[in-house]
Amino acid sequence: MLTGIVIDALDVARMNRFWLAATRGRTGGLRLRFVPAAQPRTARKNRLHLDLAGGPDWEDEVARLLALGATRADIGQGDVAWDVLADPEGNEFCVLRPGHPGVLAESGLVAICLDVTEQDRPAQSAFWQSQADWHAVESHDWGVQLRRTPASTVSLVMGPPAAPKEARNRLRLEVTRPSGEAGEFLDPGGNEFHVTR
Repeated sequence: MLTGIVIDALDVARMNRFWLAATRGRTGGLRLRFVPAAQPRTARKNRLHLDLAGGPDWEDEVARLLALGATRADIGQGDVAWDVLADPEGNEFCVLRPGHPGVLAESGLVAICLDVTEQDRPAQSAFWQSQADWHAVESHDWGVQLRRTPASTVSLVMGPPAAPKEARNRLRLEVTRPSGEAGEFLDPGGNEFHVTR
């Protein structure tokens, strides 16, 4: 079952404080686990990022996140109906505006977005449904959306654009299994993920 996200951090305590405040502790039951990293981020764009709901006062929410230490980020998104920010260590995340498809909460973590090419989408969707024990609730040209239950407020969204794999992913999914081998593995798209028991 998908139980969390592992995030590499140069300053574990600072990143933990930032994300706890950024999500207001609302992570849909998923744990954000920060692990020490020796090197700063080097990739232009992460292959996994988080989406937060901006709510009806999304402009105030963006201002709040900037005051917490986020910065505006340009990853080539162009003119889009959401705001792209970066956490204190440069990991991009999105603040979704009201009316964004599939958003079931007004604040906190609402989506985990995994870059997947159109060719890899069927294999990745099948793989993550089996690993996460989440189920497909939508499938469109833009990608596939999985949820633990239809009413869950957090979804796993897989779709383009897919960033090239430049190095080990700084954000990785974490699944918990009752038995079997624990450790770090690769999904069909070459993304690292963690298995705990």
